[in-house]
Amino acid sequence: MSPRYRNGTNQAGTAIAIVADVMALILGLWILMYLLDANQANGLVQFVHDSARWLAGWSHDLFTFDAEWARVVAGYGLAAVVYLFVGHAIANRVHRH
Repeated sequence: MSPRYRNGTNQAGTAIAIVADVMALILGLWILMYLLDANQANGLVQFVHDSARWLAGWSHDLFTFDAEWARVVAGYGLAAVVYLFVGHAIANRVHRH
């Protein structure tokens, strides 16, 4: 395999890992903002919430805990862990090829 091709593969794997990290960061940031009772009228808080809600659309309200904070942590946290796990698994696989 040529060094040029391998470098492109490494860059692709790195990009995949970075995207997964950013997705998990957004989800984690929303969990933190929620737990700290951030002002939801603030533009940044709204942006993070909207982004996190979109990213966790498949896991939002997946759990039925009585406490809302537990549902937020579990639902958004699960999405963050899945994105990290899957994103880094794909990135590692790309790096190996």
